[in-house]
Amino acid sequence: MRPPFSFRPPYQTLRWGPRSFWLLDQRQLPGKKTYLNIRDIPAACTAIKTLAVRGAPLIGVAAALAIAHVARKGAGRRKLASGIKRLAATRPTAVNLFVALDKMKAAVDKGYSKDEIVEEAREMWMQEEQYSMAMAEHGQKLIRKTMAVGTYCNTGALAAPGLGTALGVIIRAHLAGKKIEVTVPETRPLLQGARLTAWELSQWKVPYTLVTESALASVVKDLDAIFVGADRIAANGDTANKVGTHGLAILARHFKVPFWVVAPSSTVDMDVKNGAGIPIERRSADEVKTFGLCRTAPRDARASNPAFDVTPAGLISGIITEKGVLSPPYGKSLRQ
Repeated sequence: MRPPFSFRPPYQTLRWGPRSFWLLDQRQLPGKKTYLNIRDIPAACTAIKTLAVRGAPLIGVAAALAIAHVARKGAGRRKLASGIKRLAATRPTAVNLFVALDKMKAAVDKGYSKDEIVEEAREMWMQEEQYSMAMAEHGQKLIRKTMAVGTYCNTGALAAPGLGTALGVIIRAHLAGKKIEVTVPETRPLLQGARLTAWELSQWKVPYTLVTESALASVVKDLDAIFVGADRIAANGDTANKVGTHGLAILARHFKVPFWVVAPSSTVDMDVKNGAGIPIERRSADEVKTFGLCRTAPRDARASNPAFDVTPAGLISGIITEKGVLSPPYGKSLRQ
């Protein structure tokens, strides 16, 4: 069952037609809304690597649909297996990518027909939408009629099918008539908060205020709760998310602000014991040394650009999945 019409985003991140597969190019937002025609696996790999498509659940679905698309165009088992390996090498941190590709590999290995492979990918897509709606509903018990909430990076429909993850909880509250004011950190170096979250909230007409990361220590004290997403959750609850999340969690603890992580079960990696085992993607230094087309640092400047950091489970008030609001100890609740 797909989400009710009133809960569907006023924009599409994925377009699937009888003979075509398109992705909304998030690199172009908020300036313009353009779509990439994904004709083959190399095009899908480029879209994921360059963050034209991003967000842990959405990356997994996009990769699965890319395999399904080339399968329906006639690719054989060898080409599909090669495509799965290439997609798996695009980004290392978001476990949803590997969960989705493992399912597609199993379908290929079992000799599924092209129609069955397409159905497998589309079921994954629909399941993530259902997870999103369930998380949004579970999160409502944590949001009062009037609240000031914070978030980080981007976790709406641009990051996960349906309403999204953390932003889905917030948007659902707004649609229910609750008076929600959102604080949106710009989230450097790629400004995914300023470019994407602010744009999504504008589309839904949710009130928000954009702030710099350096202002967070001044504004967190005025928040009632913080909702963030995740790219991988370890078995003990340690959570990898966009770099800067750990610092936000420390501020939340200092100011006694509840800090909630929202992610589907496809983001939980029970094979990783704790955060130390989560691979952290390191991206190009140019993403730090430039702003759009403008250079903002000397060409020879040394720059470190980890894409994620790990928030220890002890700083997390609870983890919201499609199963409900999970409480510590997460080693137990995540297994239920």
